[in-house]
Amino acid sequence: MSAPISATMVKELRERTGAAMMDCKKALEATQGDLEAAIEELRKSGAAKAGKKAGRIAAEGVVVVAGNGKKAAMLEINSETDFVARDSNFTTFAKAAAETALNAGVTDVAQLAGLSLQGTQQTVEEARLALITKVGENVQVRRIVFVEAPTVGTYIHGSRIGVMVELDTDNLDLARDVAMHIAASRPIVVSPEQVSAELIAKEKEIYMAQAATSGKPQDIIEKMVVGRLKKFLDEVSLTGQPFVKDPDVTVGSLLNKHRAKVIAFHRFEVGEGIEKVVEDFKEAVMSQVQSR
Repeated sequence: MSAPISATMVKELRERTGAAMMDCKKALEATQGDLEAAIEELRKSGAAKAGKKAGRIAAEGVVVVAGNGKKAAMLEINSETDFVARDSNFTTFAKAAAETALNAGVTDVAQLAGLSLQGTQQTVEEARLALITKVGENVQVRRIVFVEAPTVGTYIHGSRIGVMVELDTDNLDLARDVAMHIAASRPIVVSPEQVSAELIAKEKEIYMAQAATSGKPQDIIEKMVVGRLKKFLDEVSLTGQPFVKDPDVTVGSLLNKHRAKVIAFHRFEVGEGIEKVVEDFKEAVMSQVQSR
């Protein structure tokens, strides 16, 4: 007959794994009190639980960046609720994943999953599955971008918006300022020349239809449309936008002043493009309790 499972054993297993108390007790009972075997048992059951949670929508989370001014990695890591996104276990995993991506220079989520998570003896994927066991929610590393340039400036707004800017010159302060601007102003391209012909044609069609109701002559309508298109191109282009810290100058003018060019920029916002499910808070809590 196996020795009884003590509260001290359960406590130690819980501290080492972060799993629920009853799960720890069951794992110890299943392994006759063998702590290491119980840890393995929890990891196995954690993988099973992760599989069950994989289909649940994870549209909350964080954007996290790691960089050194010359290269940087940015990741979006999702959870099901904002509550879990603020959990220390979640944020620790996110930061370590970003550092892992930076050090390895990876640009693919699948490639990142197989790497050793910085500061641990687990792979990123093993750590993700263990995290799901701890927090009781689906957790996904959704996307990643890694860049190198003469200067890479980064900016995180809260934990939900992240930006990386590649400059062709050595000017980290400028790159950070431009990254902050992009977080606030959401340009879609660096310069007007990069706006797609398809988007321009679509906007022109809309402006022509709107101007046609004005009753003005066709030549005047054409001039009105040209003016509105130019305004549109400036609004969606980084270089044409008024700089957030000094609206009297455009970002393009600011860059010219410093003899710098933006090679590219990357902007992540948590949950963009994910269809969220709106649910009753009470029902969501009960669902979490029942699923554990």
